Amino acid sequence: MMAQYLEIKAQHPDALLFYRMGDFYEMFFEDAVAAAEALDIALTKRGKHLGEDIAMCGVPVHAAEGYLLTLIRKGFRVAIAEQMEDPAEAKKRGSKSVVKRDVVRLVTPGTLTEDSLLDARRHNFLAAYAQVRDDCALAWVDISTGALSVMPCSRMRLGPEIARLGAREVLLSEALERDLAEVIEDLGASVTPLGGSAFDSTSGERRLAELFRVGSLDGFGTFERAEIAALAGLVEYLEITQRGKLPLLRAPVREAERASMQIDAATRKSLELTQAMAGGRAGSLLGSVDRTVTAGGARLLERRIAAPSCQIDTIQARQAAVAFALEDVPLAEELRRALKAVPDVDRALSRLGLDRGGPRDLAAVRAAIGQGADIAARLEDKSLPDLLASAIGDMQGHEELLDLLDSALVAEPPLLARDGGFAAPGYDDELDEARRLRDEGRSVIAGMQSDFIRETGVQSLKIKHNNVLGYFIEVTATHAETMRALGDRFIHRQTTANQVRFTTVELSDLETRILNAGARALEIERRIFGILREAILAEAPRLMALARGLAEVDLAFALADVARERAWCRPKVDDSQAFAVSGGRHPVVEDALRAEGTPFVANDCDLSEARIHLLTGPNMAGKSTYLRQNALMAVLAQMGAYVPADEAHIGIVSQLFSRVGASDDLARGRSTFMVEMVETAAILNQADDRALVILDEIGRGTATYDGLSIAWATLEHLHEVNGCRALFATHYHEMSALAGKLDGVENATVAVKEWEGEVVFLHEVRKGTADRSYGVQVARLAGLPASVVERARVVLETLEKSEREGGGSRAAVIDDLPLFAAMPPPPERKPAHTPEVEARLSEILPDELTPRQALELIYELKSLVRD
Repeated sequence: MMAQYLEIKAQHPDALLFYRMGDFYEMFFEDAVAAAEALDIALTKRGKHLGEDIAMCGVPVHAAEGYLLTLIRKGFRVAIAEQMEDPAEAKKRGSKSVVKRDVVRLVTPGTLTEDSLLDARRHNFLAAYAQVRDDCALAWVDISTGALSVMPCSRMRLGPEIARLGAREVLLSEALERDLAEVIEDLGASVTPLGGSAFDSTSGERRLAELFRVGSLDGFGTFERAEIAALAGLVEYLEITQRGKLPLLRAPVREAERASMQIDAATRKSLELTQAMAGGRAGSLLGSVDRTVTAGGARLLERRIAAPSCQIDTIQARQAAVAFALEDVPLAEELRRALKAVPDVDRALSRLGLDRGGPRDLAAVRAAIGQGADIAARLEDKSLPDLLASAIGDMQGHEELLDLLDSALVAEPPLLARDGGFAAPGYDDELDEARRLRDEGRSVIAGMQSDFIRETGVQSLKIKHNNVLGYFIEVTATHAETMRALGDRFIHRQTTANQVRFTTVELSDLETRILNAGARALEIERRIFGILREAILAEAPRLMALARGLAEVDLAFALADVARERAWCRPKVDDSQAFAVSGGRHPVVEDALRAEGTPFVANDCDLSEARIHLLTGPNMAGKSTYLRQNALMAVLAQMGAYVPADEAHIGIVSQLFSRVGASDDLARGRSTFMVEMVETAAILNQADDRALVILDEIGRGTATYDGLSIAWATLEHLHEVNGCRALFATHYHEMSALAGKLDGVENATVAVKEWEGEVVFLHEVRKGTADRSYGVQVARLAGLPASVVERARVVLETLEKSEREGGGSRAAVIDDLPLFAAMPPPPERKPAHTPEVEARLSEILPDELTPRQALELIYELKSLVRD
């Protein structure tokens, strides 16, 4: 056995080997040590190899999926070796024969299909990147849904595209791995190298044509050699990991490189598009607007947010679908109730295609077809926009398959086909008979006994059973001659002291059928499962279109639900360079404030004439929120949704860049300032005249004059070279002078007020500049000791006075400041109440006050304070 294990392991040195031993998957040697630590399970030993103990651990087969998920999340790959024959067959070759085993599947981050290993509301993409001469391309597939896409992709665009997809695993040729592995791994994806032959475009084209059963790929579009190479790499890897059982794949869709808004990884993280800074969906744009009720609709929403369209006709078609969904509230509620009953048909189809499906996947297809037909019927007489009309068309025409599944399946099938019990009574006569014999053997025997009594006239005749004879007919000795007189029909089996036992051909046949009925029923059900599976797979392309249609309807009505509840507007999106938002809000922040009962202060933003706004104002006033909300406005508008504003006009944004917030990258030796400069450099080197850029506090990580110089030069570059729309927040008030020098720059500020020494944030963005930053006041709000706040105020006043009066260098002024220790202690704060108030309060018994007395007491206390 150990020789067999080592032979299989040698073929998969980079994977943990799950070696099937009866009801357990066992691991040995280094695999056992690594798995035991990763899974926190017991490490034991089994036998010796080369004089050393063999480390061993194992997991139960029935619970293997949970352990697989843990291993995959920790970066392992797993090869699953199953028993390929019954142990009884192996024994026929000799008592010491080893059961044949082989790897049936390689489990990797990008090749998961099981529901328990996947998030139903997110895609799980496997990507491949290929280069042919100077051309490069990226292909990606979600084998759990069959979605397959490809696009030309330069090396510079690789990182942003991997971030957009959230790919779990990326395939590279060994030649590209050296240059690109670090970039990909920094984005959280694992890298898998393949030999160069896997990306051969010539043989790959033939392989793809065979896979899709077409003469050429021309029917799917025109693909460059690099694109075919990337697709070929994907197919090659799927053949390796799935051991020849390729998943159901949709025809490849070619995406144009500039078809969607380009958003790099840093911007996605900063804007929290699909994942919050703290991880998870809560607090992200996706989490805030997701009202979808189907898994397919949720995945479609994530794709739309991750890749807002730059095609005006596409955006307008999506907006029209949302507008229709807003018109009829009762209809919307009916459809959303119907959509809640739609299962994840995409993933059910994938499992059936890989022969990993079960009866519940058959039932999922049945339910999806039924719900799709119901939804289509509700919308059939409506005047639908093109997008919904196409979706409804895809939901119709599946009646024949629905009738087959309805007649063949019970209402709620079991999980596994091997357990049986999923085929409906009346569908197959042979199955019904086998079940009757299995479940009602005693009554069948009783019926035959009655027939024999009627035929022989022997009232004491019995049909009995024992382990030696099986079923037999028993009569008393006095009736033996009567039985023999009936000829050869009753065959003598045994004579005892008082009874004589007989059998018949019919009884022997019935006995065989009863004994085999259970196995026969399971065999027939397995055959029925295969028939139903093939019937579904024959309709796979149309069923995938059905799934797309259901997702499209779900998303349109989900976005309408958000727009209706939050009073969002339909934005005007065109090919201009306008960006005018009236009454704009941050969707996530507004959602959070609403939960607390606090209103959000809406603000306007108009970059149509002065395309760059220089924003000043104190910390905590809402500058970052204002910057982000306008960036999110562009994302929502171009994904085809309504936006959180009273009115919005947005010209197509080709690229979105965000440099908001501070962080370091210690693992790569980068300080916060270095990270800031790298991200700023990427913006200045890439942004075109249709980009939207939001920048917050450029240059704050270094000395004041250095920072001011960098911020000044950055703003000039955005205006003169990039020519893009931008919101630029800064504490360098000196930069406000640029509004008078550059025609496309306008000053704006976040308003605040001071009241009784306290700063009040109004969160209103107005034209103009801030007079100061209110940093000391914010420090006091944060809870700094009063002595520190007072010292900071003194230093600030001294420096500001020196600057106003031109009183020498800043260093000289600082030298003249008294030390902290020499400062007088800050004056004690006067108590907020007077002795009279305190005395009056001590007399009050709150539990004895009536509401009127309490109100009168408030007026009394107020008069005491005023006096």
